[in-house]
Amino acid sequence: QVQLVESGGGLVQAGGSLRLSCAASGRTFSTYTMAWFRQAPGKEREFVAVISWSGGSTYYADSVKGRFTISRDNAKNTLYLQMNSLKPEDTAVYYCAAKRTPDFTVVAGRYNYWGQGTQVTVSS
Repeated sequence: QVQLVESGGGLVQAGGSLRLSCAASGRTFSTYTMAWFRQAPGKEREFVAVISWSGGSTYYADSVKGRFTISRDNAKNTLYLQMNSLKPEDTAVYYCAAKRTPDFTVVAGRYNYWGQGTQVTVSS
């Protein structure tokens, strides 16, 4: 089992940057596929990005491709999301998620563990 704690959210102006972190407990972090999702008020939770256990493969939602970068440091049990060129439509609660199997999926229900979320607000 793994516990996830996000941090790094906040208020930023459009065009700015933020770096989210997700600290994981347990010794098996390096075996999990990790992802970021987000949920805006009144909307369903949506996929943002996913990274393989080794960090060698990544996949992004079209809405963030070229602006966001997902990465991980298995030695530190930490997942990151670097967000650049932020837009007001990026405003949401951002969640990190872990999945025991190596296949990539954008379906939230396929992930086994979730953090509590961190708020990102982008002002225009």
